Amino acid sequence: GPTRKMPLTASAMDFFQLFVPDNVLKNMVVQTNMYAKKYQERFGSDDTWIDVTLTEMKAFLGYMISTSIHHCESVLSIWSSGFYSNKSIALIMTQSRFEKILKYFHIVAFRSSQTTHGLYKIQPFLDSLQNGFDSAFRPSQAQVLHEPLIDEDPVFIATCTERELRKRKKRKFSLWVRQCSSTGFICQIYVHLKEGSGADGLDALKNKPQLHSMVAKSLCQNASGKNYIIFTGPSITSLNLFEEFEKQGIYCCGLLSARKSDCTGLPPSMLNNPDTPQSRGQYRIRMKGNMSLICWYNKGHFRFLTNAYSPVQQGVIIKRKSGEIPCPLAVEAFAAHLSYICKYDDKYSKYFISHKPNKTWQQVFWFAISIAINNAYILYKMSEAYHVTRYSRAQFGERLVKELLGLDDTSPSH
Repeated sequence: GPTRKMPLTASAMDFFQLFVPDNVLKNMVVQTNMYAKKYQERFGSDDTWIDVTLTEMKAFLGYMISTSIHHCESVLSIWSSGFYSNKSIALIMTQSRFEKILKYFHIVAFRSSQTTHGLYKIQPFLDSLQNGFDSAFRPSQAQVLHEPLIDEDPVFIATCTERELRKRKKRKFSLWVRQCSSTGFICQIYVHLKEGSGADGLDALKNKPQLHSMVAKSLCQNASGKNYIIFTGPSITSLNLFEEFEKQGIYCCGLLSARKSDCTGLPPSMLNNPDTPQSRGQYRIRMKGNMSLICWYNKGHFRFLTNAYSPVQQGVIIKRKSGEIPCPLAVEAFAAHLSYICKYDDKYSKYFISHKPNKTWQQVFWFAISIAINNAYILYKMSEAYHVTRYSRAQFGERLVKELLGLDDTSPSH
């Protein structure tokens, strides 16, 4: 849960600024003005440009965040006369001023001579965000490594033409998270660039399980010695990785796939399906030290690798039609924690900012801001302030937008 007690009067902005404080916003102001000055020195002066202020930067973020609530395809719809127009907030800043700030917006204006990382333009912000996540929240023992749902709005995908889909550029990065499976709080973010050098590129990442294990190690670098239980999908699960984590005091439970997982060191007899027909709930177990390989049958063979649960402990999977299906405790725990994350994705992924810039660092930035707002809402729901105001996720987002824009209305819109 939260590491600090927030007052009863804490606002949406107070929770958001646990992760994106004023000093980070002030740095955005400085870097944006520096970039605008350098840009104009190189390409000619812009008489309409005036240095951006902290108030304007907050309003700029507010406009962008508003697209996560109303899901307009373009943030500029706010100033239009169409369905997504919003006259109440459009008056705070003119469209031309917003577009100027959008043109020059930067977090790191210039590359230093020592910089080789592809995300140098956003890395300081990601580091600051990570510090905020670490200091504001203490996760539960059970956590999940996975890729959150950050793809296009399904309504847009369903309604747009094939030509429009082809015009949309594919993402050049993969975003992975370590997430507390009892609250949904995202504890750590890891961004992997597609255009990474050589074998570290995203294309290689899809085909080589050892690179997935590199992602897992990066996500768990702050988890050593805390007795966490990490749940993983088939692409990450491997015997070598789990044994390495065990030495660091991290325990694991993962789903195995002969096609997607690194099965090095695992007995082939457990990876092949038996010839004799099996009934639902039957399972086989092989052990090596603390590590258990479980092959469980339920309308198909499912294999799990774990050193976090005893294979002799019994659990049960409850199905609406079939009733109770017996299984080892590791299988029950895996299903429970993964289903929670699916519910989290269903509930919170629709509140990702709709703005889709072409620049990769900006795409990562808006995804990271969206995750920070979701985390802020989770902390708000666990605070005493929630019992006073009881905002839904949409109302919390609207309150945050209004506070960023400096509007004084304190009642949530319904």
